[in-house]
Amino acid sequence: MSDTATAPAGVGLSHRQIMAIMTGLMMGMFLAALDQTIVSAAMRTIADQLHGQTVQAWATTAYLITATISTPLYGKLSDIYGRKPMYLTAISLFLIGSALCGVANSMYELAAFRAVQGLGAGGLMSLALAIIADVLPPRERARYQGFFMAVFGISSVAGPVAGGFFAGLDSFIGVEGWRWVFLVNLPLGIAALVVVTKVLNIPHKRVNHRIDFLGAAALTVGLVPLLIVAEQGRHWGWGDPLTLGLIGLGVAGLVAFVLAERRMGDEALLPLRLFRSSVFSLGNGLNFIIGIGMFGGLLSLPLYLQIVKGMSPTESGLMMLPLTFGILSASLFAGTRTAKTGRYKSFPIVGIGLIVAALLLFSSIGFSTPLWLSAVYMVLMGWGLGACMQTLVLAVQNDVSPSDMGVATASVTFFRQMGGTIGAAAFLSILFGVVGDRIASALRSAALTPEFLAAVRDPAVLANPANKPVLDMMANGGVGAPSLDDTSFLINLDPRLARPFQDGFSSAMDTVFFTGAMVMLVAFVLVWFLKEKPLSNQSGMQRRAQEEHAAAALAG
Repeated sequence: MSDTATAPAGVGLSHRQIMAIMTGLMMGMFLAALDQTIVSAAMRTIADQLHGQTVQAWATTAYLITATISTPLYGKLSDIYGRKPMYLTAISLFLIGSALCGVANSMYELAAFRAVQGLGAGGLMSLALAIIADVLPPRERARYQGFFMAVFGISSVAGPVAGGFFAGLDSFIGVEGWRWVFLVNLPLGIAALVVVTKVLNIPHKRVNHRIDFLGAAALTVGLVPLLIVAEQGRHWGWGDPLTLGLIGLGVAGLVAFVLAERRMGDEALLPLRLFRSSVFSLGNGLNFIIGIGMFGGLLSLPLYLQIVKGMSPTESGLMMLPLTFGILSASLFAGTRTAKTGRYKSFPIVGIGLIVAALLLFSSIGFSTPLWLSAVYMVLMGWGLGACMQTLVLAVQNDVSPSDMGVATASVTFFRQMGGTIGAAAFLSILFGVVGDRIASALRSAALTPEFLAAVRDPAVLANPANKPVLDMMANGGVGAPSLDDTSFLINLDPRLARPFQDGFSSAMDTVFFTGAMVMLVAFVLVWFLKEKPLSNQSGMQRRAQEEHAAAALAG
């Protein structure tokens, strides 16, 4: 048997064949997982370099918008053309987007190129999960879950180190250091293309679908205006005609999307008949809410560590390792117990409860909070995410027929990313919407303290040009505050002058964390209504072959 041997449909694959397929999947997933951690660790530096700290949400939301919209398309297209060619397409688009990001010259350019990158990312995760569902029964997937967890573990360590390393360099091989955060994907992606081409060979039976381009267009019209409002509404005013017009356009787009899905029937981007199942509809509703809370919370943590605690990108990335430990350990425990018992409902209940608790605890952290305590909260958050994320994927996959596996698996990623897109835009909008007032309040309080008064009279402080922006602002009665589009001025600022800015950012982040906790509380109430269905002992290919055999017997 060769490394790329293909088993006939309906026949269980050997461990060797499964491991060959897993190698290809892990290469693609490593690209997506590394990108999330490496960009997160370097984003503050990137935003400072491109003078766009307050609009950095677009670098995340543009990526998530295209990843979200393309995810269900990959599910459909992979049912028609096969998982392998679409997986190769996803990697190729991701590489093109990465190369473009590496030459961006403004935050808005970066956002546009991140959108191209997201077109590829939409297939990397969802297709990997669909392929695993094809070749492994639900109860057996836990045996191989550790390999995926290892990918995320390695990327969680390598991403922050690499992101911090490149972000901290003025240049590398003649190119600005931060650009390598994206350019490093090129050699990794080319290697992934070679490996996937060689080893990812699984049986494919074509399912003829019409592609729901109208639904995809309507969804785009629905999401993009609402996200623009989430990002810009605080500047324009919530009652401004432009704001109200975009809200109306977004609502009209979402209504058109539902009508398009009803018209397309089984060929819809998200077939509405699947929502008749309470497991499918509630499972994806929970994925949507978890996406909001997860991205809303996790986007603020690196900013807290870098802006409030003064860490470098590398240090803040490594400080996130307790979160990774929590995710890995809880995922492995949940997977092992699920494989042994066939029961899974308790894990999302406990997991979402832990996320709520962790976000509430994060809403109490500040400048003086010891790092070890923040690390404990990260472990709790990781345990929560690890216990519920893969379990909800499993519940949805187990609920649908093999012919719907591609679109159902894509729906899980779709709803989680859609929640993440809204969470990223809304929570960063909250953060930068309130941070100005919080800093002003902190400055007024600090101006009455002996430490701050001593600083503004200290000859050494007055002579240091790094302190001039804040000193000038104080001399002008608060007018001419340093722009928060570039927070690098805090790095060399006298600690006594920097403290009010750090307190202001910390207070604003506390608001974000508390809002995230309230959102996740809704999920905690809903998860109790999730129906637990017995897990199948057959893979998607075996179930499909059984259905075809039964249909042939009836026809004969």
